[in-house]
Amino acid sequence: MTPQGRTEAETYRRGIANGEIPALSRAITLAESTLPEHRELAREIITWCLPHSGKSVRVGITGIPGVGKSSLIESLGLYLARERGKKIAVLAIDPTSSETGGSVLGDKIRMQELSRHKNVYIRPSPSSGSLGGVAKKTSDAVILCEAAGFDTILIETVGVGQSEITCHSMVDFFMLLMITGAGDDIQGIKRGIIERADAVVITKADGENRKNAELMRQEMEEALRFQRPPESGWIPRVHACSSVTGYGISEVWQCVAEYEKLCGENGYFAEKRRRQAKYRLHETLAQNLEDSFYGNKFVKKTIGKVEKEVVEGRTDPYTGAANLLDLYLEKLRLPSQT
Repeated sequence: MTPQGRTEAETYRRGIANGEIPALSRAITLAESTLPEHRELAREIITWCLPHSGKSVRVGITGIPGVGKSSLIESLGLYLARERGKKIAVLAIDPTSSETGGSVLGDKIRMQELSRHKNVYIRPSPSSGSLGGVAKKTSDAVILCEAAGFDTILIETVGVGQSEITCHSMVDFFMLLMITGAGDDIQGIKRGIIERADAVVITKADGENRKNAELMRQEMEEALRFQRPPESGWIPRVHACSSVTGYGISEVWQCVAEYEKLCGENGYFAEKRRRQAKYRLHETLAQNLEDSFYGNKFVKKTIGKVEKEVVEGRTDPYTGAANLLDLYLEKLRLPSQT
């Protein structure tokens, strides 16, 4: 108990409800932790926050490295905070090193002006190897930020060009950033995720590049005409903008607002949120099963031996995995030994 007679979870809940950034930051850290005691406390906090969440608009922003995601977020965020009075939470996902497990977490450095605004909260988080560049606990962070009173959530992925389904599954509006002259690399990404995008934004439309950006915008608009109409009833838009001059920034947000209005009226917005809740259920089940498996003491004792057998060619990966699963399930039937 705390000195005021409250439990630790109650202290966190009160702080989050009051919009206290230190409490919010510590709660997100708990959600990202791998320690069982931290996860249990985080679960209790998030469960309380759930009824107080869901009132924001969640925007996912992706694109190849160098497309200008952080610059766009800063420019868009400043416009929303200064001119629209929005409270903005930026969840910026940094790539985690497969060698060291570390990450740069440099978005607060890249968004210095935005990070100083009183109505903006920027939370860099390591991707932890999650497919699509979105941290496994980002959805928890969204709930916590919404409960703390943030009405606009911007989620920036690392833009690795792999499956963006994780990000798409937790946002209301999915924005793909593109640049002129990117060649075949961007074409490969476009084929993979363009069908998920609610808007395509051509960045760096300033100086001599503005004409090229506008030309690319027109070409993309023509290309989108051949896509199958989306279930939402929304026709994806294409915009060109500049984070340096501010050109097109207000139009980008107007696009998001029009999407929210249309999908709110036709019921798709609420339906998508229900699907997100279902996805979250299965994502949590998968994570809990994985944690239970690797945390099982019998699996811990045996997995090194199986790995060695696989590496040395004395067994194949499929048989090794099946044997470990059989061991895990067998020991689950003996609760006194686990």
